[in-house]
Amino acid sequence: MARWCYRHRLVVLLLWVGALFGLGFSASSAGTDYANVFSLPDTDSKKAYDLMEKAFPARAGDTDTVVWKVDEGSVRDAEVRSRIQPALERIAGMKGVGGVTGPYAGPGGAAQVSRDGRIAYAEVTFTDQANAVPKELVEDVVDTARDARRDGLDVELGGQAVQRVQEPPTGLAEMVGLAAAAVVLFLAFGSLAAMLLPIGVAVFGVGTGMFSTQLLSHVTDIPDLAPLLSSLIGLGVGIDYALFIVTRHRKGVLRGMDPEESTVTALNTSGRAVLFAGGTVCIALAGMLVTNLRFLDGVVIGTSLTVVLSVLAATTLLPALLGFLGPRVLSRRQRRVLATTGPEPEKATGLALRWSEAVQRRPKTIAALALVVMAVLALPVLSLRLGATDQGNDDTTTTTRQAYDLLAEGFGPGFNGPLLVVVADGDTTALLKDIEGTEGVARVTALPPAQGVTVVQVIPTTSPQSEETDTLIDRLRDEVIPGAGAEAHVGGVTAVSKDFATVTGDRLPLFVVTIIGLGFLLLLVAFRSLVVPLTAAVMNLVAAAASFGVLVAVFQWGWGLEPLGLGKEGPINAFLPVIMLSLLFGLSMDYQVFLVSRMHEEWVHTRDNARAVRVGLAETSRVINSAALIMVCVFLAFVLSGDSGAAMAGVGLAAAVALDAFVLRTALVPAAMHLLGTSNWWLPGRLEKRLPHLAVEPREDAGEAAPGADGPASAVHGCVRDPAGDPVEGAAVTLLSKGGRQLDRVTSLADGSYIVSVPAPGTYLLATTARSYASRARQVLVAGEPLVVDVELEPGEVDAPR
Repeated sequence: MARWCYRHRLVVLLLWVGALFGLGFSASSAGTDYANVFSLPDTDSKKAYDLMEKAFPARAGDTDTVVWKVDEGSVRDAEVRSRIQPALERIAGMKGVGGVTGPYAGPGGAAQVSRDGRIAYAEVTFTDQANAVPKELVEDVVDTARDARRDGLDVELGGQAVQRVQEPPTGLAEMVGLAAAAVVLFLAFGSLAAMLLPIGVAVFGVGTGMFSTQLLSHVTDIPDLAPLLSSLIGLGVGIDYALFIVTRHRKGVLRGMDPEESTVTALNTSGRAVLFAGGTVCIALAGMLVTNLRFLDGVVIGTSLTVVLSVLAATTLLPALLGFLGPRVLSRRQRRVLATTGPEPEKATGLALRWSEAVQRRPKTIAALALVVMAVLALPVLSLRLGATDQGNDDTTTTTRQAYDLLAEGFGPGFNGPLLVVVADGDTTALLKDIEGTEGVARVTALPPAQGVTVVQVIPTTSPQSEETDTLIDRLRDEVIPGAGAEAHVGGVTAVSKDFATVTGDRLPLFVVTIIGLGFLLLLVAFRSLVVPLTAAVMNLVAAAASFGVLVAVFQWGWGLEPLGLGKEGPINAFLPVIMLSLLFGLSMDYQVFLVSRMHEEWVHTRDNARAVRVGLAETSRVINSAALIMVCVFLAFVLSGDSGAAMAGVGLAAAVALDAFVLRTALVPAAMHLLGTSNWWLPGRLEKRLPHLAVEPREDAGEAAPGADGPASAVHGCVRDPAGDPVEGAAVTLLSKGGRQLDRVTSLADGSYIVSVPAPGTYLLATTARSYASRARQVLVAGEPLVVDVELEPGEVDAPR
């Protein structure tokens, strides 16, 4: 497939461009139809909502709030009323508004004015839920209300529908993330063309994925958080997967391979690992389905589709783009070095090699230090409290946050999260009296009954996110309502959030066991070992605990929230653990695959565990750390998205990836593998026979076999000559595996002759370099007998591979 894409690169590029623009045009024409379906069957809040929808269909929609405050005087003053009342009447007449309840109509309006008379509010009830209310209608409501402002009169609006229209322009987070990734890629590659490759591939993968998700929103329920999370994970994996393949391809070209053969080899090795890694991410994402939370179904669809298309772009579009670039995938300096000194054997150098050797020398010390770091960061997770962020967590510059603060100032902190006790049967009067006498209740108001259903509004004394409010909900459900002998259910946004957190927490263990079990089985089959997948599972749990510790410290304790502009501290979103753990386990599996596959390859060749771990870490740590740094930049950029859920997910995933790559995969995992020794690769014989074979990275050629492998040793010999037929003395002749591993290296004699040894039959690369001549590299197929290969060198600077 890679060879076909390389040779038909223009066709492949046009197909991808057509798909991107075609899906984009279709999506823009169709629009969006995202739906946040928080359906929680068999929960008390769901029963309350169903009763309300049946008895009060016009009030079952979203209720938003218009709040106003005067600096002097009272909101009852005629000049204030003359500005506010007409605005409320215009809002009530808009199509899609079920009704407006204000303080100036009827005797009940007095309750909508604060005790000091300086703050008042009106409730705007839409006929639909917030996600279904047209944005144009909400914008008209906001504009109409805020037009009533003047000096000394402040008007703000709150509610879920209003929150949707104040989000910043989309695309800012993605652009910042791409810019940061471009800087990292340029520093890693030193080539503008090579830098653009992963970014281009990621843009095509994420673009087609998001447009497809937008179209799917018309046929299934997909939450509006899905496209944000899809772009977040899609940019991360898209750039990383392309980075792994391009890095492998550049190594092949530097070893003298023809660009086409290097592309094929890169896709047949790192490309296979990308397919495996993408599959593990999708499997981890699909693990969310075991929670049976409908809200997450759309997230699974959107994110998995984007990951699949990112992998498809990396394995089809990328080889086509590599075909357009040819040797220009290298920097100018690298091309000059290749022309003058010729191909070099693949070997690790610099900091990566020194660190790998240090881990081998002191595995106990490094493992202990890494564990201490992770344990300290994980300590805050003991205080983890799941819940839901509300508009009190918004930035202080938003109208929703200002309306929230005004209501809390005028009517108490619990006013922003009223509980709705929906009574279907029983003595409502006795129930009202019992609720009024319950600890934690500030005010109780009964609405007029309809169709035998009465709704009692309960205002707590504490804020919606406080633990005392959760305790009050439990007290009402477990003690007060049964004690009054009534059939009633506690609903409202605060109760729904509490039920969602409870259901998520109850199902979280099953979810964790599911995705860890699936990951264990995949690694077991891939690496033929029980210890390697067990180590990976433990490391995943450690990374999850530490990353959630960071989340708790930042978003729950408020450390650094103000500099980041992320509003006010509060509980961790209930849906976030499931989403974060899915992404974290999928991404950490990527790094485990790329790291251990190289170690496993070396172990198969040498049966030396210490060497396998040292070489694997030295040769993969740089690309893994570069990939992780790119992901961290992309994830942190989503702090700018304006969505608190996406910002929380971005910070959490950035912390998780950074800790996973820089602490676990670079230090703790290799240190533990050094300590475990050859037991890393232990697998019972009976299990070995029953397991299917799955090659993450196939053996590059038969010549990779260790000494003593089946097949006789052989040789390649011949003469090195110039175009005139004269022998070239001192030419360096190197035999390499297709992946760039040096197997033998000799210098031609005075008569131009050379001979290099071949460990076993197979396909190899024969690279020849000499001063004043262009380097040459060609594939040779060696059977059981010695092979004669004469080499002719052309004068010049570089022999551009064709």
